Amino acid sequence: MLLAGNAKNYLQALAYARRAHTVIVHRKTLPFLYLRLLRINARRLIFDFDDAIFCKDDGTSSASRMAHFSAIVRVCDNIFAGNKYLAKTAEAFNRNVIHVPTSIDTSKYLVDANKPETTTDIAWIGSSSTRKYLEHIIPALQIANQLVFNLRLKIIADFDLPNIGLQTLPVQWTSDSEAKELASAHIGIAPLTDDNWSRGKCGLKVLQYMATGLPVIASNVGVNSELVHQGVNGELACTMHDWVETINRLASDIRLRTDYGNAGRRFVKDNYSTEAVFNRILNSLNAMI
Repeated sequence: MLLAGNAKNYLQALAYARRAHTVIVHRKTLPFLYLRLLRINARRLIFDFDDAIFCKDDGTSSASRMAHFSAIVRVCDNIFAGNKYLAKTAEAFNRNVIHVPTSIDTSKYLVDANKPETTTDIAWIGSSSTRKYLEHIIPALQIANQLVFNLRLKIIADFDLPNIGLQTLPVQWTSDSEAKELASAHIGIAPLTDDNWSRGKCGLKVLQYMATGLPVIASNVGVNSELVHQGVNGELACTMHDWVETINRLASDIRLRTDYGNAGRRFVKDNYSTEAVFNRILNSLNAMI
């Protein structure tokens, strides 16, 4: 049930909580008084989060966000954290933390799509809220564009980046088309800045790229370094030079791209599919009974 809006919604949630065996609050911190009421009414209370909600979106600290975060973590019976960094932060206030990673329906990404033969398409999927990460590596893309013939940046989102010194292909994101649009690219990229907010991200882009069989280049930040195994299913980039060198190498080596893509697809299916993660959650819930 949505914990937002008017007082009626909050009161209904309390009524549901009294009848439920387990209440899971996803990501949302709560007013202190309501949190106390929810704790009284819930037999078992779990907090599930997959972002660094304890700091500001630019990665700087926030005393008020941390206060609300620590309050709900302290009173919950268990915490589901989306990555190891988030889990470690929560463990400062509650030892009963379980790492529950982001999962995806891998069957959705098993699609056939023709890849362009006249361009080398580098795919980035996201939204306006995360475009800053893509903009961060534009200098590297501009240099790579001088080395790779007909390099094209495929932006699957709600915006375009025109006039940045290389070809772009803007594609409006939809749930129905995202898998095919990714599969028709040659390389997937997941740049991040190195800050607390970015460390809290759970790598959905990387999982999507791998599930469609794309080789991945990702910033060596946070969960990216857990998902991308250097030289096995992709490459990690620490500097602009790394980005340029890796794009150039993958663009010219179809065998390497294929090997990385196949390894990534197996890795996601075995570890981050909805089935694999669901079993982890189910085992955790059964252990609480």
